[in-house]
Amino acid sequence: MGINFKDETFRNDYTFSNSPEQIRRFPFPFHEDSYMYAVNMEAHTPKERSSSVYETSFDVDEHYVAEMKDRAMVLAEDPLRCQSLPHMTLAGWDLLELIMTAKANDYPDLFELHCDGDKWHWINKPLGIDEKFVFGDETTLPQGPMEYITRQTQGDFCLLDQRDDNLWMDAGMVTTQADWSLDFDLGMNFFEWHAPVPKAHEMGIFVRALKFLLSIQQGSPARRLNWTMTVNPLLDSSPENYSKWGIQKSELTTENMGQKMHLRVELQTFFRLPRSNALVFPIRCYLIKMDELVTVPKWGRRFHRVIRDLPAELATYKGFIDNRPMIIEWLSRYDDGAQTSDGVWPE
Repeated sequence: MGINFKDETFRNDYTFSNSPEQIRRFPFPFHEDSYMYAVNMEAHTPKERSSSVYETSFDVDEHYVAEMKDRAMVLAEDPLRCQSLPHMTLAGWDLLELIMTAKANDYPDLFELHCDGDKWHWINKPLGIDEKFVFGDETTLPQGPMEYITRQTQGDFCLLDQRDDNLWMDAGMVTTQADWSLDFDLGMNFFEWHAPVPKAHEMGIFVRALKFLLSIQQGSPARRLNWTMTVNPLLDSSPENYSKWGIQKSELTTENMGQKMHLRVELQTFFRLPRSNALVFPIRCYLIKMDELVTVPKWGRRFHRVIRDLPAELATYKGFIDNRPMIIEWLSRYDDGAQTSDGVWPE
């Protein structure tokens, strides 16, 4: 694949950045010049463009090694970011198999999986891991199966048990979330953990979304995009650490806007797992600073119009507090009034 993994940080000195190639493959979430919360589900199959984040089941990019180092730091500080209720162990093995198989198939130069019955051999070259274990036997791995494989996979993972015509968040690895807590949501059902989202409930969006998710079949994964705004490229913007990152919003100025303000996009995918019948909900976070986003003229124009016209209640939920007028003013420099083409891709 020829990926050049970057040595960068998502905390303290914030050396994170996107290469020009990574900017072009960023999952820009706005297909038109306005936005309203919607389900926006589609099949998780490769898009028509190569080298996009949709090309594989689990995207591996230039930030992989640095993101895994950051995850290890979060877990060292707070082990409760990874939890699994006892009945979810089988789903953890399902997830391990799904990710290992997909990565070995999609990135054979980076990952290898060799199976001889229940004797498995996993090689992760970027992280220097070479592990032999017995599939189904937790004692042969350094952590439980879910934690083991998600320590090696970008994005957060929620394992959802399906029962009583609902989905229950009964396990997860969550270290890159946008202001929500696995420790708080563990054991909640689909409607309970989505309770803070404005407007969507009265629009009936979550009723329709749950109906769709319950019908997902093995081998037919789905995806959608979600987005918010964040100051600095901080992956761990959890409620537990709000005292560390919340204050950073006050540091935003028109002079540092281009470097500090980031669009944070989540590629949310959904896979049905074979043995447990659980649903796994990977949430992959992509970050792009405003200076990088406006290098694509179409995105600069469109993003200005989206933010300018966003309903106030939704704007607050998406991370705009007192800084929205300043952000709109800054983005207006990159909106010449020209018409934008349909779709999310650069011109």
